[in-house]
Amino acid sequence: MKEIGITDIGGFRIGQTEDSKGGTGCTVIICDKGCAAGIDIRGGGPASRECELLRPFSVASAIHALVLGGGSTFGLAASDGVLDYLEEHGIGYDMGVTHVPQVCQSDIFDLTVGDLKCRPDRKMGYEACVNAEKGNYRDGNYGAGCGATVGKWLGMDYCVKTGIGSAAVSVGGLQVGAIVAVNSIGDIYDPDSGKMIAGILSEDKKSFRNTEELMYESAEEELTSGFTGNTTIGAVLTNADLDKVQLTKVASMAHNGYARCIRPVHTSLDGDSIYALSNGEIKANIDTVGTLAARVMSMAIVKAVKSASSAFGLPASKDLDFA
Repeated sequence: MKEIGITDIGGFRIGQTEDSKGGTGCTVIICDKGCAAGIDIRGGGPASRECELLRPFSVASAIHALVLGGGSTFGLAASDGVLDYLEEHGIGYDMGVTHVPQVCQSDIFDLTVGDLKCRPDRKMGYEACVNAEKGNYRDGNYGAGCGATVGKWLGMDYCVKTGIGSAAVSVGGLQVGAIVAVNSIGDIYDPDSGKMIAGILSEDKKSFRNTEELMYESAEEELTSGFTGNTTIGAVLTNADLDKVQLTKVASMAHNGYARCIRPVHTSLDGDSIYALSNGEIKANIDTVGTLAARVMSMAIVKAVKSASSAFGLPASKDLDFA
């Protein structure tokens, strides 16, 4: 197995844009010829668009772009700009009068950093597509990761700045990669070391607390004010020849990568979602692809934490001497 870059996986173009003052952005993955896709949503509060296209009984066999963004439901407007760009370039299903692109989107809640009124919009979605022409993907405080944070059981006062991360591997001709914007209520652990690398800070902000332990302490209390500004959103990219039913299984297995790193995960206060996109002809065992998907997803989560920089008055992991 060899580590490669996420942009080494052929058939996908990735572009990002962000407002570093406003504290939000979006990441667009374009599949010019269309790609099969599946999704598995485990969190209780997703902000998403056109996910019905990915259900097995939907007639759509492919999508043409995936948007990962900020802004919660307000940020779903970024897809309008992606649609504009794709239609202008003749990408989508040929309906005679025009090409109709199929675009899916999921967003994180980042309205509590930066400017509340700054959300991904039509202009930002279009700009991300233009940036995808040359490719400007970077891990860290970029795209959908611009306003990402973790460890928010007690709100924003004790959370840590994270971002977007990626990882990819090749095994022979098979390539599997992941992109993820990490914005969980839970704490983040490096599965290789078992060490917490980001999460809820102590009162004096000189160490980490443990979100699970805090939850257990209030197990018999009625939840009246849980912080709902959470959601980790990700995508698996592969050149394996899989249809959307098989890719739904891959997305499901990729959630194991979330579970290895995020504690707690898939709560009612998160909207955790994973897409899986295939744009290739490599024959591969679905369970092997899914197992690799979980591995690269956990690697990408760690990268999202370690690549992030402090911002909006919030510390990043690399600036905490105890992380």
